[in-house]
Amino acid sequence: MQVPYLANRKSYEDAAELMTLFGADAGYEAAARADRSLDQGNHIHFCHWRQIERLIVLLAYNQPLGTIH
Repeated sequence: MQVPYLANRKSYEDAAELMTLFGADAGYEAAARADRSLDQGNHIHFCHWRQIERLIVLLAYNQPLGTIH
């Protein structure tokens, strides 16, 4: 899995908030927000919510990812 790029702390805070509010469905909510942004022609928010969707998958994974030293 490619690690998502985080431009700032707000990305993590948005992901954590969705995980708190929606639990296991947080990724679906992020995808829905991305789709709404795209429908509105807001490509910046579309990219933001797609990255949040990827980050939620990463944060929800219980095993270490990548190289373990």
